[in-house]
Amino acid sequence: MDATPSAHAAALWVGLHLILLLVLSVLVVRQRRRHRVLLGDADIPQLAQAVRAFGNATEYVPAGLVAIAVLAMAGAPPMVVHLTGLTLLAGRLAHAVGLSRSGGASVLRSAGAILTWLAYILGGVALIFYAIP
Repeated sequence: MDATPSAHAAALWVGLHLILLLVLSVLVVRQRRRHRVLLGDADIPQLAQAVRAFGNATEYVPAGLVAIAVLAMAGAPPMVVHLTGLTLLAGRLAHAVGLSRSGGASVLRSAGAILTWLAYILGGVALIFYAIP
């Protein structure tokens, strides 16, 4: 059986988000090795920022990927899947970059949070719409 265009769209965004999580994980390992820290962040700001960038992504990405996958299964048009995936990825990238540059408030962190919430809203509304026969 051939996959639908929506399934292909979902596969793209799931794959890109998995790569993002892998990159963020590697950045944590890199900081741990640099500072010789096996557990926690040892109050080292760069390590704490890397840990939080990865941790924050792992808090938000899974639910977004579930939304993307269910949208594809529910028969949402590929454009809806792409828009949700792109918004989520842009938000997570912006947030990770903003957090890795500064532990405090930043434009990129704020933009990342807003884009992530927009992806959640878009995905949630679309799921409700496609759930109604």
